[in-house]
Amino acid sequence: MPRLDPVARDGSNPPVVSFVYDLIFGEGRDPVAEPGTHTETSGDWWTTFANSPAVLQHCVDGFALYQSPERRIDPQLRELGQTRVGWARGSQFVFSQHCKSCRDVGIPEEKIAAIPHWGVADCFDELERAVLAYTDALVLDGGRVADGVFAVLRAHLDDEQVLELTYITALYDMHAVMSRALRTEQDDVAERMAETGPRDTSALDALRERRDG
Repeated sequence: MPRLDPVARDGSNPPVVSFVYDLIFGEGRDPVAEPGTHTETSGDWWTTFANSPAVLQHCVDGFALYQSPERRIDPQLRELGQTRVGWARGSQFVFSQHCKSCRDVGIPEEKIAAIPHWGVADCFDELERAVLAYTDALVLDGGRVADGVFAVLRAHLDDEQVLELTYITALYDMHAVMSRALRTEQDDVAERMAETGPRDTSALDALRERRDG
């Protein structure tokens, strides 16, 4: 379960919550009592974010912004960045959902499968490789971008397109981080970093004594 309590549907829901629940789960359905979405996730990202209607509204506005036909960045480049964010940040939810979005915008299966190992894949063109390298710089290097990477972006994209790509990619880094922190959807996993093996170190102590003796 997510770390925050889900918000059920009732008569007191703000308009944005009712709108999103109708859109994602079906008109009138309570996603807490009847969880599940068409992409076979639980849907608890939405019921978690409904704890702050203002934050949920901001997210919905962000989705509308990046999906708007007024955006000048190629949707395929955008989705390459968003999907790589999920992989690089370790968010199963963002990665899985945007693999699906990649198909929606016509990215071939070969390229979707190669996103995790894009650096050694030969299916991406120069601009696509630059977008993936730029995404890694944003997510893994905190925005420290090599001049060579940025030069390729500037050779193919204008300033507005680069800004859109940067904003959308960084937005999805935030979503990936929040999903992991709040343990929503497929990011509701136990911490992997833990002590393993026996706590009794007597065998190691005996080896040290033998070595030192």
